[in-house]
Amino acid sequence: MIEIRLHGRGGQGAVIASKILAVALFNEGKQVQAFPKFGVERRGAPVEAFLRLDTEKILIRSDITNPDHVIVLDHTLIDVVDVTSGLAENGWILINSDLKPTDFTNLNAFQVACVNASSIASDLHLGSPSAPIVNTAICGSFAGCSGLVSLESVCEAIREEVPIKAEENVEAATIAFNSTIV
Repeated sequence: MIEIRLHGRGGQGAVIASKILAVALFNEGKQVQAFPKFGVERRGAPVEAFLRLDTEKILIRSDITNPDHVIVLDHTLIDVVDVTSGLAENGWILINSDLKPTDFTNLNAFQVACVNASSIASDLHLGSPSAPIVNTAICGSFAGCSGLVSLESVCEAIREEVPIKAEENVEAATIAFNSTIV
């Protein structure tokens, strides 16, 4: 089983990102489980979402405390939340940032990938300029750096799950897939 934890802020689309990835993986024949963890958070407050995938039926029903991979939709969360808590040695940490992976010197124990999903989303008018919705871009980037799901499956899942600006969201995923720095 592979477990992935997503960290974002309310309104960025972390929960929908986990659902998009789950649909994409399911369409590729995997068993999946995606669910959020949040309370009465408001826009901008830290949220978590979780995703499990396997070839066998998934029976576990708990938060993911020891993820194989972590996706961070807002790099400022790294200073607020221990996003690497329990992360497997050599696990991927994908960060939405305009910085390079080598700029995150405190994350040397992990494989770090970066994509400027905020800029991609903003350029495609996904969300507002001050609060871009980065979920589809981050899904495309994850497909690129992890190799766990194809870009084609991610794009099809976006078309299924994101009815507003579907093609712009597919474009965001494609641009992110091709511009992720590892």
